[in-house]
Amino acid sequence: MRIIHREDQEQREHEILSSDASFADESEGRARSAEPDILRTDFQRDRDKILHTKSFRRLSHKTQVFLAAEGDHFRTRLTHTLEVAQIARTIARALGLNEDLAEAISLGHDLGHTPFGHTGEEALASCLARHRGIDPSSPEAMSLYRHNEQSLRVVERIENGGKGLNLTPEVRDGIVCHTGEVRAETLEGRIVATADRIAYVNHDIDDAIRAGILSERDLPDSTHTVLGPDHSSRIETLVLDMVETSAAAEDILMSEHVWAAMMELRAFLFERVYTSEMVMAEVVKATHLVSDLFDHYVEHPGEIPQEYHLISDGDDLRAVADFIAGMTDRYAKNLYQRLFIPHALH
Repeated sequence: MRIIHREDQEQREHEILSSDASFADESEGRARSAEPDILRTDFQRDRDKILHTKSFRRLSHKTQVFLAAEGDHFRTRLTHTLEVAQIARTIARALGLNEDLAEAISLGHDLGHTPFGHTGEEALASCLARHRGIDPSSPEAMSLYRHNEQSLRVVERIENGGKGLNLTPEVRDGIVCHTGEVRAETLEGRIVATADRIAYVNHDIDDAIRAGILSERDLPDSTHTVLGPDHSSRIETLVLDMVETSAAAEDILMSEHVWAAMMELRAFLFERVYTSEMVMAEVVKATHLVSDLFDHYVEHPGEIPQEYHLISDGDDLRAVADFIAGMTDRYAKNLYQRLFIPHALH
C-alpha cells in the first residue's frame, strides 16, 4: 500500500482541479512560518486546526434560530456549519475547485457567533455602543460587533492561548468575507458565502415547520414553482443552478430568477418566522440577558478570565465582548441565574 504524501496531493490538485482553483502549494503563506505537514496540504491542515478548537466544539450548544426549542432535531450553529460545509464541498467539487479550502472556510465561518444567534450579536453591538457613548440604533453601533469579524478574531487572536491558529490568508479571507459587501478573493470563499445562505434559508424553513410556525403550503407559490415542492428539491435546485451558472460565468453566481426566488424565500422568513411572536418572545429575553451580563462584567472586570484581558490590548469592553461572545446559550443562562437570581433559602 503506497503512502500519499502532501507533495503527492499537491501535485494531484494541479492535475485534476480547474486552473481557477486555489492551489494549496500556491498559498500566500502563513503569518508565522511553520514546517510543512508530511501528509496534509496547508488547507487540509487549516481545516483540522479549526475542527479541534474549543470555539468549534461550543457551536453544538449555540442557537441557530429557535432560542428555546424543545426536541433533538432543531439546528444548532454546529449542524448549520456542517450543512454549509457539505453544500460548499459539493459545489466546489462540481466546479473543479479546492474542496479542502471550501471546507476549512465553512468550518470556521461562524466561530464568532454569540450565544442566542443573531439576537446575541445585535445585543453585544448595542452594549458596546452604549458603553462607548454611541447611539445604539445608529449604523455605527452595528459595526462594533459583527460575527464574521469576530470569527476572524477567534482564529487570529483568541484561540490557542492568544496566539491564534496561524491559518493561511485564503482561509482567513473566506471567513471574514462570508457575509457583507466585500466578496472573498478566492472562488472557494465565494462559494461558502452563498452556501451559507442556501443552508440557512432552507433549514430555517424546516425548523419553522417542525416548530409549528409554518407548513409547507404556506410558502410562496413562486418558491414552489422555481425551487421545488420540498426541502430536498429546493437545495438540489439551488446547488445545480449555482454550479451551471458559475461554470458559464467563470465566477460564483446564481441565475437571476433562482437568486430572486431564494431572496423572496429569505424575505418570507423574516416576515413569518424571524419576527414571529414565538421567536420575538425569546429575543426579548435573550437581549435582556446579554445586556445584563455585559453591564455586570463592565462593573466587575476582575471576574473575567485573565486570558481575555491579555488579548484585549487594555480595552476592558473588548474583553467583556470576547468573553460573552464565546459563551454557549446554556453557559450564559446558567451564569445569569447564578449572578442575578437569588437562590432559595433552606
